[in-house]
Amino acid sequence: MKLFGTDGVRGRAGKKLNAQMAMRLAMAAGIYFRENSITNRFLIGKDTRRSGYMIENAIVSGLTAVGYDVRQIGPMPTPAISFLTEDMRCDAGIMISASHNPYFDNGIKFFDSFGNKLDEKAEAAIEKIYFDEALIEENQKTEFEIGRSKRVDDVIGRYIVHIKNSFPKNLTLQGIRVVLDTANGAAYKVAPTIFSELGADVVVINNTPSGSNINLNCGAMHPETLGEEVRKLRADIGFAFDGDADRLVVVDENGDIVDGDKLLGKLATYLDSQDLLKHSCMCATVMSNKALEDYLKAHEIELKRSSVGDKYVLEILNQEGLNFGGEQSGHIILSDFVKTGDALISSLAVMACYLRDKEPISKLFNPFTLYPQLQRNLIVSEKIPLAKISGYSAMIKTIEADGIRVLVRYSGTENLLRILLEGKDQKVLESHMETLYGFLKNVLNG
Repeated sequence: MKLFGTDGVRGRAGKKLNAQMAMRLAMAAGIYFRENSITNRFLIGKDTRRSGYMIENAIVSGLTAVGYDVRQIGPMPTPAISFLTEDMRCDAGIMISASHNPYFDNGIKFFDSFGNKLDEKAEAAIEKIYFDEALIEENQKTEFEIGRSKRVDDVIGRYIVHIKNSFPKNLTLQGIRVVLDTANGAAYKVAPTIFSELGADVVVINNTPSGSNINLNCGAMHPETLGEEVRKLRADIGFAFDGDADRLVVVDENGDIVDGDKLLGKLATYLDSQDLLKHSCMCATVMSNKALEDYLKAHEIELKRSSVGDKYVLEILNQEGLNFGGEQSGHIILSDFVKTGDALISSLAVMACYLRDKEPISKLFNPFTLYPQLQRNLIVSEKIPLAKISGYSAMIKTIEADGIRVLVRYSGTENLLRILLEGKDQKVLESHMETLYGFLKNVLNG
């Protein structure tokens, strides 16, 4: 597809993603959702980027032009848009955010009436409408068929109540010092409110958005800042969010970052012990360390794997009837409460686990040792299907025979081949990496 990537439409604001594109994309989305419209309403939220003003107004113009009414709720986390779209009975929702990207980028993510991210089939349908000049033109409304927009400022309370309902009602955060890094992003109001209302001693950093400081040397992309603050204040734990608060990074009491796979593994065993993990099974992506799989197996928990991307994790959860999964990068889905990664719900799950076991975070969330991994990127001139490369399959079988997990895939956005090898012996990994990398370099760039 020309417009949609792995997570909606994203690009440099004012260049690739300018006002004209945003307005036309909104028109196309309005036409697409019109077929199954019930309430004739769209919900729009955004993060704290300056370009959000431009893109939001363009989207409102596009939607009202094709007859939709719009509810604008201002800066809110991406998972809040997922929840509120369904809760407010809207036909669809839009989040304006480029997630962890720098402030000069922005993006547009769509949700259906049930709060689900759109699948590739729906995105392709919207993209087809976008490029259909005649269809766009004939769907322009006039007179009283033109839609209206309204700013709604009181929905933050709904989301806060929803988040707090995910936390066991018999627990309190009284006496626990928590440091929150909101990345000058969408959670700068919501996160401190939730933790304070649950009784925590809360310290907040990077919560003064200016429109240009979102994710800037802070948040989930730079948790070392949070680590320093946790150490200095002798806090029990620190949570770093990204710009739209769908990604979580946890820092322990020593200021060290908790590995994402270890976080997923411990949360899975905690949920299973509380009879909250459906089918004693969870989903992670192909990037997760095999040590996670072995740890879960030892606790009689099955691991399903998906492609990279939280929407693919959610697809597996829906297909298999599961309710927990995530990525090692910090996108964690507890689908009993929300249908996308939600850093706030995930952080409360971490706190519930902490309160039950009453061990330091550094010990509690270090339940196993990761296996060594090697990763290399190969710049390629052409993305030849791997299955068509003579000798490739035989080489992979030879590597796997040594107990090594192999993941080779092309980047979806760059002319790169990504190679990952994982096993228990570092020297064996290094030897096979040199052989495989040299073979692929010769074939693809020879």
